[in-house]
Amino acid sequence: MTKRLSVTRRRFLRDTGLTIAATPMLSAPFVSRGLAADKSLSIVQWAHFVPAYDTWFDKFAKDWGDKNKVAVTVDHVPVQNIPARAAAEASAGSGHDLFGFNGSGGAHLYRKFFVDVADLVKETEKKYGKVSTIGKQLGYNADDGSWSAFPDFYINFPGMYQKSLWDEIGMLPDTWDNLRIGGAKLKAKGHPVGMSLGHSNDPSTAWRGLLWCYGASEQDEAGKKIILNSKGAIEATKYVAALYKEAMTNEVLSWNDSSNNQYIDSGVGSYIINPISAYRTAQTLNKKLADDIYVIKPPKGPVKQIMGAASEFYGIWKFAKNKEAAIEFLRYYSANWPEAFKASEGYNNPCFAGLVPKPMPILSNDPTSTPHDKLAILQDSEQWSALPGYPGPATPAMDEIYYQFIINDMMAKAATGQSTAEEAVKWATGQCEAIMKKWAGKA
Repeated sequence: MTKRLSVTRRRFLRDTGLTIAATPMLSAPFVSRGLAADKSLSIVQWAHFVPAYDTWFDKFAKDWGDKNKVAVTVDHVPVQNIPARAAAEASAGSGHDLFGFNGSGGAHLYRKFFVDVADLVKETEKKYGKVSTIGKQLGYNADDGSWSAFPDFYINFPGMYQKSLWDEIGMLPDTWDNLRIGGAKLKAKGHPVGMSLGHSNDPSTAWRGLLWCYGASEQDEAGKKIILNSKGAIEATKYVAALYKEAMTNEVLSWNDSSNNQYIDSGVGSYIINPISAYRTAQTLNKKLADDIYVIKPPKGPVKQIMGAASEFYGIWKFAKNKEAAIEFLRYYSANWPEAFKASEGYNNPCFAGLVPKPMPILSNDPTSTPHDKLAILQDSEQWSALPGYPGPATPAMDEIYYQFIINDMMAKAATGQSTAEEAVKWATGQCEAIMKKWAGKA
């Protein structure tokens, strides 16, 4: 039997392979000094890939703080450093009042450390419509009906490609097979495909989507058993090895979440899977290139057309000094969520049905894009998006598997010839089973 263990910083860092050195210094915070110095609210969240959103959020928080006589502090942390920062705060029992997570994990890993926000979620549903499937997966605990975190938004991962390059070869990267075949042709012309095989959110998301497209997944629908060792997973892993050898370069082995953005924005990369931040950046750097970058649904696979999504949600630590202010801020924030959507330039996707009714502003008609409806397919991205753990629930085990980059390493082992596809899948299955067994002992 696995011993019953709490989530401590030492154990979390050890289990996830993070180190204390990885815990970052926070960026210089913006502080709203309210009139009452004894009232404060501290918020930490990732540094958004659309900088305009952080600018909007900081002012929004400042205005709320000034109005309510609360000194609001907002710290922005590089996205890759969020897990270590959360581990440090949970272990110390001290930190920010409101913790914003991005990517995956957190709400379930730190369930015992978070305030139950079920009442706030129910209140928000009454005002703005039912929480989405993705939103529910972010923070809901089916065993007792509690909510470990408040769903903020999810981030979709469409395909992006240089239309003129693909037109030259008479192909469209609408299936995984076409991506490999067309990508090989474009690599020969100096324009490889760019999909990371490193340790970051983008590959953690994209390669899960590929697995699902082949009918494979880490766990079963009930979330009780690891079922990764399957024909579908082996075929998906073989595909990644072929895509890497035929259509990519070894640069992708060490890429972070900014690398593929930079790759297509440089005009070199022919295709990436990424949120629209890459396209928004291109618009500021090179309008001609941006006009040539088209957004497409993720590739179809032999079984499904589906892609992983990232998540953004807020947890309120039980050790927070101002829990009441944290809840009041989230209530006010949700009431003004459409403004947040606009500030993100269509990057943040709503988790409540009625928050941004269709046709959605920006996505349905974006004056900055050519053509203006270039982003319209993203309005229905929930239909082809899922979070880690699919088709089962998000759980502490799935969160930890995500943060250990097991799926990424499985694909990289096969791509670089360190293992056969069969060996890589078997290795990954063993890693996943050990993590699920550990967490089963804590139920």
